[in-house]
Amino acid sequence: MIELPARRAFAEAEPVGGATHLGVVFAIGGSGSQVLLDLATLEGLVGDPDPVVASGGQVGSQLKMRVGPSWLIASIRSLRLSESDPDRAIAQVDFLGEGDEERLTGKLYHFRRGVTRYPTPGGKVYPVTTGDLKQIYAAEDRANIEIGTVYPTREIRGALYVDAMLGKHFALLGSTGTGKSTSAALILHRICELAPQGHIVMIDPHGEYSQAFKRNGALFDVSNLAMPYWLMNFEEHCEVFVTSSGGDRQIDADILAKCLLAARCKNRIGQEIPKLTVDAPVPYLLSDLTNLIQLEMGKMDRAGDTAPYLRLKTKIEEVKADPRYGFMFSGMLVADTMAGFLSRIFRLPGDGKPISIIDVSGVPSEITSVVVAVLARMVFDYAIWSRNEPQRPILLVCEEAHRYIPSDRNTDGSSVGRILGRIAKEGRKYGVSLGLITQRPSDLAEGVLSQCGTIIAMRLNNDRDQAYVRAAMPEGARGFLDAIPALRNRECIICGEGVGIPIRVAFDGLEESKRPASGDPLFSELWKETGGEDEIIIRTIRRWRVQGR
Repeated sequence: MIELPARRAFAEAEPVGGATHLGVVFAIGGSGSQVLLDLATLEGLVGDPDPVVASGGQVGSQLKMRVGPSWLIASIRSLRLSESDPDRAIAQVDFLGEGDEERLTGKLYHFRRGVTRYPTPGGKVYPVTTGDLKQIYAAEDRANIEIGTVYPTREIRGALYVDAMLGKHFALLGSTGTGKSTSAALILHRICELAPQGHIVMIDPHGEYSQAFKRNGALFDVSNLAMPYWLMNFEEHCEVFVTSSGGDRQIDADILAKCLLAARCKNRIGQEIPKLTVDAPVPYLLSDLTNLIQLEMGKMDRAGDTAPYLRLKTKIEEVKADPRYGFMFSGMLVADTMAGFLSRIFRLPGDGKPISIIDVSGVPSEITSVVVAVLARMVFDYAIWSRNEPQRPILLVCEEAHRYIPSDRNTDGSSVGRILGRIAKEGRKYGVSLGLITQRPSDLAEGVLSQCGTIIAMRLNNDRDQAYVRAAMPEGARGFLDAIPALRNRECIICGEGVGIPIRVAFDGLEESKRPASGDPLFSELWKETGGEDEIIIRTIRRWRVQGR
């Protein structure tokens, strides 16, 4: 039942600064409150020339209430009809922040996140105007990138604070077909324009982004990646060369560790290191490794049978002879090219092309996770071992992140899950930022998602995905989260460190030459085309058989 003070407040309320009040504060809580709104007044807002005022009183819109000399801004999370008074609605609101009042005009200025003083029950509630939102969403005097327009306005720009967003990682989430890839390209293009000498590494599993960054990025695939096999640590060597399971796997791993260390020690660089470890990125010959395994197998004091040695030797020779693995296990990659490799991949220097697109779509599926693990670990290890040098922060972006950092029960099952999980937890201390792009946040390790300080959520159709995002977002953004299933394509909810307060943004359009190759095929048009099918099949079979493009 509506309390008498609330009824009396409705009767006594007068416009403030020409604005019509919408209702009164009904109940107060720590992070939000309940507001009693007049339905007739809300209906009258629809024809207001200010689009922000016209959308006032809807779920996801903002309200303001005066507290002393300040205005308190709140977002409507939910609405329900009052049981005792059908002309009133009860709104659950979340407090966003507060701003000072300009004495002459009564307008809002100097908005800041957080609440220092709470309203009292019976306090009046007013609609937020376009002028108020300009102050709320005004980009502070910090490095920022504009990515779109704040809903429901047509002119207020939505901006991301780059240092805060990258300093504490970010995640871009959205179902297939919502414009996720184009939005990711837009954000990265804006970052490249802001920092043309930056250092960005993007793992592209489908070969989508090479088209988008051919002007301002360095493009790598199996034809030019030239990633030396000896950069792998022991754990990654085991993933490639050890094929057994159970107790046999530990036996094979012990043999590999002994022979791998000996192979690294044969290199001149290895001989100069007093205490060389099996993980040290020191070049070695695959032929040396197989010869050492053969030598160990022939020793008289060897314990057990020859099966483990034969398994390892056969697998190494198989990988060495397979042309699909040539980008990594070629005999030409035995030279010490580590400095050149890091310089190319990490864009040191950037030369106006600050982003490396690593297209792993042509990498054999058996070792894709190992290749991603090596690249991610090189980013992290470089940051650790260069701590006494002038800092060069690196942004690592993973498309289809759920493939590499699966849910918690499997996170530690592979080297790539372990290293990306470690970057999420410790990377910011060393100047490594992680950007995760995924369509299935529920398949992503929950602990990793919670480490992302900025979450950019596009439409998510799956209830389980929505629940995971809701659990990772701060309390003040819950009202915005309820709108996630209703977002249009290329719209998103952004909350966290990268924005002043949670916002709903419609992404800017991106010119054709900067878009990734992720468009849906037009079946109705493509199925009208005919001719040349025989040549298409012949060319496809040729590429299929040689396992290359």
